[in-house]
Amino acid sequence: MPTMSDLVRTRTDLDAADLEWLHALVSDWQLLADLSFADLVLWLPERGAVPRAQVPGWVCVAQMRPTTGPTAYPQDLVGKVVRTGRRGLIDVAWREERIVREGDPEWGSGIPVREESIPVRRGGKILGVIQRSTNLSSARTPSRLELTYLQSASDLAQMIAEGRFPIPNQEPNLVRSPRVGDGLLRLDKAGRVTYASPNAQSAYRRLGMAADLVGEPLGELTQRLVDTGEPMEESLVRVLGGTVAREVEVEANGSVVQLRTIPLVVSGSRIGAIVLLRDVTELRWRDRELMTKDATIREIHHRVKNNLQTVAALLRLQARRLQVPEARAALEEAVRRVGSIAIVHETLSLTPDEMIDFDEIADRVITMAGEVSAPETQVVPKRIGSFGVLPAQIATPLAMVLTELLQNALEHGLPDRQGELEVLAARREGAQPRLEVVVSDNGVGMPADFDPERTTSLGLQIVRTLVVGELGGRLEFKARPGGGTEVFVGIPLTSVKRPTGTG
Repeated sequence: MPTMSDLVRTRTDLDAADLEWLHALVSDWQLLADLSFADLVLWLPERGAVPRAQVPGWVCVAQMRPTTGPTAYPQDLVGKVVRTGRRGLIDVAWREERIVREGDPEWGSGIPVREESIPVRRGGKILGVIQRSTNLSSARTPSRLELTYLQSASDLAQMIAEGRFPIPNQEPNLVRSPRVGDGLLRLDKAGRVTYASPNAQSAYRRLGMAADLVGEPLGELTQRLVDTGEPMEESLVRVLGGTVAREVEVEANGSVVQLRTIPLVVSGSRIGAIVLLRDVTELRWRDRELMTKDATIREIHHRVKNNLQTVAALLRLQARRLQVPEARAALEEAVRRVGSIAIVHETLSLTPDEMIDFDEIADRVITMAGEVSAPETQVVPKRIGSFGVLPAQIATPLAMVLTELLQNALEHGLPDRQGELEVLAARREGAQPRLEVVVSDNGVGMPADFDPERTTSLGLQIVRTLVVGELGGRLEFKARPGGGTEVFVGIPLTSVKRPTGTG
């Protein structure tokens, strides 16, 4: 299905500013659909349309169904094109630049549908028309709540026709914003509550309001409920008084309520506001619990890093006291291995989840390998390509593998400490995504009788155990074209599950 941006660019004469306005409208028109108990379909004139005149045809670029009532259009209409005259109310709304409600219910799909058309204005320009279609099959005498919904929908429709909605820079905060069914308050222009839905009344009772909300000045009432004796945000009364479009959260009596105010301005006059609200106490409690757990996990990684650095320091001190070169070299190798793991835990202590940008880890491991080699070395290892973001269960063993391969290349591939040492990294996407790493040098190459599966080198045994055994990957040693050695490491990424974050 084509996107609205694709349809606007390829089928209409609207510019980028018009498209941005339409995106803001569509991001917030679930509100209008729910208040109207109706489907919304956005029609735009095809290329060559002249304002207040007949258009070549209409293309549907967006569609929204209500969550408060039955849909009138179960089928998808986006991308559909109709010729002028097939939907008369749309033509009239375009030519006369007004909301059109005339006409009897239609029965084309076997159910009665009441059609209305709302012109969409941006500044002095009509961009298109919203077709509002109400399924009348379950029509009955409306309740007070439904009448309030419908009146609020009528006011919002008029604001759309006048170019006052959507309110610039006040789009909803995606799925976190309150919806119509979560709770709704209707305010008059003085900021007093004229209607409170049952859910809205319940939310305020949890904040500590025992009486009925109707007749109360919402801003002042809310300020009293949340007053903790500390300085309050001055704008709270203005926002909840219906004069400012904004989202706020208030907390009192152990409950947290999220509110969104939408001022209603019709024909140039502010007539009141609607306030959507929802009780987010449980959500905020879970957020705080997750934040606490994340902080605890990061602190654990930090302490593990500190402990590993302590172990490395003790091994380094012990190595200095030894007179046997082989024993000293073994302890120095252990220091490097512990240090590579400590680098991973240090990075984990700074991240909100268990995902790591491994390029930073690789660069530090490469630098560490260069620093611990002989002072007279002329080898400067370098990285080519990107490892990308990896989970901790791959990052820790991979850091060890990289440390061992680099040290092995420096000690055996480049014994005179001269030459090139490179780490090439690339991710291969597709049905079986994988990470491919090649550590190459232009040194003396491998001995003729070298067998990686029968090697007695502890470092290479560690590499094989981690790559093949723990990561389920592939490890290959081969001669480098032009001289030297290449070690290939292939690690599958399909079996690794991304840890659940706090998002």
